[in-house]
Amino acid sequence: MEIIEEDLQELAGKYPKLHRLTVANGDPFALPTGKLLEISELIRKYLPNINVITCTTSIRNIMKKSQKELDQLYEAKYNDIYIGIESGCDDVLKLLNKGITINDTYETLEKLEKSNIRYIALLMGGAGGKQYREENIIDTVKLLNKYPPKMISIITTGIPSGTTLSKMRDDGKFVQLTEREVIEDELALIEALDMPDGVYFYGHHRNNVARVSGHFKYKDRLINGFKEKLMYLEENKPEVLDISLEREYL
Repeated sequence: MEIIEEDLQELAGKYPKLHRLTVANGDPFALPTGKLLEISELIRKYLPNINVITCTTSIRNIMKKSQKELDQLYEAKYNDIYIGIESGCDDVLKLLNKGITINDTYETLEKLEKSNIRYIALLMGGAGGKQYREENIIDTVKLLNKYPPKMISIITTGIPSGTTLSKMRDDGKFVQLTEREVIEDELALIEALDMPDGVYFYGHHRNNVARVSGHFKYKDRLINGFKEKLMYLEENKPEVLDISLEREYL
């Protein structure tokens, strides 16, 4: 706590009027709620204009919080939290060894909704491989349509060397999607999603071959953006579309 306070003192000296702050380094929601509330008090002591404290967290750690605790965290300004949803498909979550079921995800997002805590859904494009390709899209759409996030961020799945997934790929137990299939799936996802106008789709991660972003208010633009990227690649880099690029990072 002493180090956190020193950091906040330094930050307040340089940017005293901040309205938004990220609590970084790992998953803060692994901490007890009391500790998170203590950190919030310190933040607002030195930065009184803060109205959003954001962080990256997981279903596994949020689900350990009671409804009352989540209500307290919302009142303490914890909001706009980034969650590694990855997929709405139970089989894909098992494949990824997430340590949760899709029922855990549904129950946790229900608790967040009741607490008015907004979330950003982080998705792994192509995470189901060819085996669960169709289910991955259908089930993810079902989840997000029931609990619309503030933003959807999609990242094409990377398979670093030495991981269990890389061994499964090499053994033929996990068949990666081609770059064409990944783009087609992103397009299918957007077409099937029924999001409020203000929800933002972010697809500009460096892992992505087709980088398209925008609000669902302009859903047609998003759809056309992916179609145009696909057409451009077919005309200019067709060799890329029918392979799976190596990505040594997530």
